[in-house]
Amino acid sequence: MQLPLPKGIDATKVLESIDPAKDVDGFHPVNAGRLASGDLDRALVPCTPAGSMILLRRAAEKLGVKLAGLDAVVVGRSNIVGKPMAQLLLAENCTVTVAHSRSRDLPGVVGRADVVVAAVGRPEMIAGDWIKPGAIVIDVGINRIPAPEKGLDAQGRAKTRLVGDVAFAEAKTRAGAITPVPGGVGPMTIAMLMANTLTAAERAARR
Repeated sequence: MQLPLPKGIDATKVLESIDPAKDVDGFHPVNAGRLASGDLDRALVPCTPAGSMILLRRAAEKLGVKLAGLDAVVVGRSNIVGKPMAQLLLAENCTVTVAHSRSRDLPGVVGRADVVVAAVGRPEMIAGDWIKPGAIVIDVGINRIPAPEKGLDAQGRAKTRLVGDVAFAEAKTRAGAITPVPGGVGPMTIAMLMANTLTAAERAARR
């Protein structure tokens, strides 16, 4: 099911009509419940958080740090990214805080984190000087902003460019590792959709 659906269509009803065993996006309440309860062997995990975890593990390995015990902050509380990301980080034995645009002292919360996952949907909301030196930053945000320096398109409108939720140019001087936008989490989301499809097919064949 491709979200968002047109107005007037109940997304929850449509979602619940999908067989959880074929729910390769990992959005069905059954899969969300399995993830929340730690049943990762049976859950189909949402693609973006699953791909983000692979990037996070590889970054930690390259930096020579273990995820267990690290302070992780997820900025964003959506059902698609924020909440499942927090569950996956808990499964890695991180100490997890879920923050959002209304959190008090958000710079302070982010500044204490060894791992920052930005999924709030606001362009470059997280400033570079919020990032703890050496932290691993996973930027899930994909935001299109005006880019007047690129000139005008065929319709005479200002061209645009993609940015994340983190001010990348500032943050990369402080972070131990950081994902770019575009080209970071996005391709991993597509790869994990294919991985979930394969997993679902294998499980069906075993049944």
